[in-house]
Amino acid sequence: MAKATPRSTGKKTPVKAAKRPRKKSKAPASSTKKTNPTDTPTEAPAQDKPSAVAARRVEPLLMEIAWEVCNQVGGIYTVLRSKVPSMVSRWGSRYCLVGPYNPNTAEVEFEPAPLVGAVGQAVKRLQEMGYVAHYGRWLVSGRPHVVLLDTSSVGGVLNEVKHRIWTDHGVPSSNEQNFNQAVAFGEMCRVLLSMLSQKESQRRQLLAHFHEWQAGLAIPMLRRDNWPGSLIFTTHATLIGRYLATSNASFYEHLPFLDGDQEAKNFNVQSQHMIEKAAAHGSHVFTTVSDVTAQECTHLLGRTPDTLLPNGLNIHRFTATHEFQTLHETYKQRLHEFTIGHFFPSYNFDLDNTLYMFTSGRYEYLNKGMDVTIEALARLNHRLRETASPVTVVCFIITKAPFKSINVKALQTRAMLNEFRTAADAIKEDIGDRLFREATSGTIPDLNSLMEDYWRLRLRRAIHAWKSNTPPSIVTHDLIDDADDPVLNKLRSCQLFNLESDPVKVVFHPDFVQATNPLFGMEYDQFVRGCHLGVFPSYYEPWGYTPLESIALGVPAVTSDLSGFGSYLKQLMPDHASKGIYVVPRRHSDFNRASEELTDRLFRFASLSRRDRVVLRNSVESFSEHFDWHSLGRRYHETHDLALDRVGG
Repeated sequence: MAKATPRSTGKKTPVKAAKRPRKKSKAPASSTKKTNPTDTPTEAPAQDKPSAVAARRVEPLLMEIAWEVCNQVGGIYTVLRSKVPSMVSRWGSRYCLVGPYNPNTAEVEFEPAPLVGAVGQAVKRLQEMGYVAHYGRWLVSGRPHVVLLDTSSVGGVLNEVKHRIWTDHGVPSSNEQNFNQAVAFGEMCRVLLSMLSQKESQRRQLLAHFHEWQAGLAIPMLRRDNWPGSLIFTTHATLIGRYLATSNASFYEHLPFLDGDQEAKNFNVQSQHMIEKAAAHGSHVFTTVSDVTAQECTHLLGRTPDTLLPNGLNIHRFTATHEFQTLHETYKQRLHEFTIGHFFPSYNFDLDNTLYMFTSGRYEYLNKGMDVTIEALARLNHRLRETASPVTVVCFIITKAPFKSINVKALQTRAMLNEFRTAADAIKEDIGDRLFREATSGTIPDLNSLMEDYWRLRLRRAIHAWKSNTPPSIVTHDLIDDADDPVLNKLRSCQLFNLESDPVKVVFHPDFVQATNPLFGMEYDQFVRGCHLGVFPSYYEPWGYTPLESIALGVPAVTSDLSGFGSYLKQLMPDHASKGIYVVPRRHSDFNRASEELTDRLFRFASLSRRDRVVLRNSVESFSEHFDWHSLGRRYHETHDLALDRVGG
């Protein structure tokens, strides 16, 4: 069999699964096969007797394993990437991440490196077995070592591994792609860590920290092999909890009475759930991100987490000291341009009295609280109209929903806006030159005579094509399933149609904001900086990065006490509202009460003076330092120390 190299891209002959010692007693069975990567000597050689080992022990080695290492899928990618500088500051070169090999993302985020050092040599031995593995650096702040495993190279032995995990750990088989990938990834992680321990366990302690069920299968397999290191498992959201919260409006009330195994069968995710459960019970230290999710773990997985690991951010990446107010004004002008293009063909309103609110995240209509947000906007619309408030609120709903294309009318109005800008710039330059020449000649010019007829006609044609007799659309794209889309149907039932008489306007943008977007033309963080308030009243949110990102960018935010972030915030700072971070009570509130509470918050914010809003932005920007990884990273350090102690550090 040809050896796989770090740059190999061709298909490999399926490798034979690395044989494992079969467990007949508490001690692992020995094997006479010298090539077995999991073989460990039953007795240390003379030079490696415990006394000699203790004399030359070196600092521990930490391997952090997750499906989203160098592979952006969801929020865990942000956790891992932003946490790297804090981890490197403690562990240095003794820290390495492990993830799946995705050629599309690896081409941008991964840099190959020579196969040197303990991990590099383990990768080399993995390649010699026929597995495809890559070793190098993750091109993020801190540039940590990283191993990327190509799960397709597990090949024909996948069924053998699936049979083994059923026999050994009671994990039923499935043909779903995500399950097969998790099995292949778990097997490769097992082999990699087993070979690493052969060379390193006699001279240093080993820690392996796994995130989520997709990476967790290696934990029960390594425990069965009596792997000598410490195993940590972090679930960021239980698999069954997410399913149940989506379908059960009384999820938290019913939680103590739910059977996780039975519910997994009901939702046909028993295989994935059993991996998660086996990882939770097999780890030396079990953790999750918030007390909200800890309750799920206790009732649905049958084990209460040992520690909580709140998610942070690299706040300094967002810091713009003495500039964030200026940045807010700059990007608010960009939002004004969008507003002009979207609304002004139908009618005008005062942009100086316009507030921009937004909600964003995965398209989980109920879990993300989009239903409560829209209901509160409808009630806010009524209150502002009743009080004759001069304020106009434009709320953006930013998420990813299936669509055909950007709405043709939205593109046309954007093109017309560019035409106005081109004409205005040309007229300004032409009139400026003429005005200068006539003024310096000693005459006061007739300003109307300075514009050429060509530009007068061009402007007249543009204005004629610009005007529309229909209300602005509530959605910017043509959705694939317009009739059954939950956001659109809720907007329709609340009669939020962007009428001229409505002080609350809504823009549903079913795609993420990025610089290449023709409607906004800016990055997401720039969009957030231009807004006045982020609205995230989630019903199910194990942590919640969107409000945290909002305050890191100096923008006040609303969250809920059912999000991990909101629950942590209430414990950290009871007077959070004075800092510009509002927590809507949803834990013991029904839909109507939560909507009314959110409406009150939005109305109070809309009633603030400009000066008060500036003060809030100052407060929230300074408070965000509490969520920097240099503060929250110590929770990870304490957890790693606990794992080392439990295994016999």
